[in-house]
Amino acid sequence: MRCFIGIDLGSTTTKAVVMDDTCRVMGRGITNSRSNYDTAAAVAKQEALIDTRLTLFRNSLSAFPTLAGKVDDILADIERNFRHVQYLEKLEDLEQTCLENTGTPRLADVRAVARGVIATVFTRLREDSGDLFAPGVARKSDFFRDLAGGGFMHAAEAACKDAGLSFDLILNVYDKSIIAVENREPTATMESTFLRALEKSGAAGGGPEVAQVLKDTLAVPLEESYVVGTGYGRVRLPFPKEHIRSEILCHGLGAHMMFPGTRTVLDIGGQDTKGIQVDPNGIVENFQMNDRCAAGCGRYLGYIADEMSMGLHELGPMALKATKQVRINSTCTVFAGAELRNRLALGEKREDILAGLHRAIILRAISILSRAGGVQDEFTFTGGVAKNGAAVKELRALIKENYGDVTINIDPDSIYTGALGGATFAVRAVTQ
Repeated sequence: MRCFIGIDLGSTTTKAVVMDDTCRVMGRGITNSRSNYDTAAAVAKQEALIDTRLTLFRNSLSAFPTLAGKVDDILADIERNFRHVQYLEKLEDLEQTCLENTGTPRLADVRAVARGVIATVFTRLREDSGDLFAPGVARKSDFFRDLAGGGFMHAAEAACKDAGLSFDLILNVYDKSIIAVENREPTATMESTFLRALEKSGAAGGGPEVAQVLKDTLAVPLEESYVVGTGYGRVRLPFPKEHIRSEILCHGLGAHMMFPGTRTVLDIGGQDTKGIQVDPNGIVENFQMNDRCAAGCGRYLGYIADEMSMGLHELGPMALKATKQVRINSTCTVFAGAELRNRLALGEKREDILAGLHRAIILRAISILSRAGGVQDEFTFTGGVAKNGAAVKELRALIKENYGDVTINIDPDSIYTGALGGATFAVRAVTQ
């Protein structure tokens, strides 16, 4: 199968989309952006190809009338086992790296004890891994560092105490090792991991014919016909320059692919906010974006979350609980912390402050849109902030207030808009 891939290397997350030669989306993938952009791009692409395999499995299983109503459960079981096998493979890599990093002179006197603690910790992590991927269990994160980190800290603290070893020594070994493991690609091939997952899954319950079809589907080659890169870190992507497109072009075309009636696009990403006008073919006619800093973008919200000791995903739900709106004077990241602390000291409620912050962010975005030519029907909101309910609420209110009744589009997969546009450019580069 010919694959056309778009990669959006953002400041916080890297996204990839795989299309076939008819512009049908076959798979999506996301990972956290790292200091090693080559690895971030490779991992996001692999995640999208994994999702493509699952799509191909779905297509193959749908051909069996006897599996009607069971395909979703079979696919969920296959993916769950794949993620479990993948996690164990990464654990093995992390354990070996930790053992290698005990070879420093600082650990010379306690090396044997440290290696014993590491062995104990990883035995515990492997034993507990089944609970992370049990049927019906919602994973706390899609990122290995998040999944392994909490378990490692808990197990290592107890093991160090039993062994009479400083926890800080083992923590330093882990910190050094996890960075190395994160910044290299998996050693096992996707196909071998899927084979192990198929052996563990209950897919064979459909009979030997179903099992063989899945193995045959796994053998279908995924040919990377063309890859286009975009995003904040696009200059670091490991492609020739002719394979790079600007964020503006990719977000405009990606929004058009999601909603063909789109005429105005607002994208709030990690580092910038973009207001884009497109024609009926998704071609950019005009745009404006913020300058100088990341005020009012994803990074700003991340800073606010840190200041309030909250998770980024908690900000929107908390803001929606507001009973009044506090006026926020600055969306500057540098001054936001001070204003936040002053508001709290004056007795303002956290939810009211957050509601004011979200309004300030959207007011800034509306200003950018006005400089780009205003809002035309249809309007599409993209980027990670499009998943924030409080931001969406303020946006809808301000759009109606300033531009009347406008169709507002928000796709659940809007974070992939830039990568979607990139994949579309990849298809066009070959087929047109």
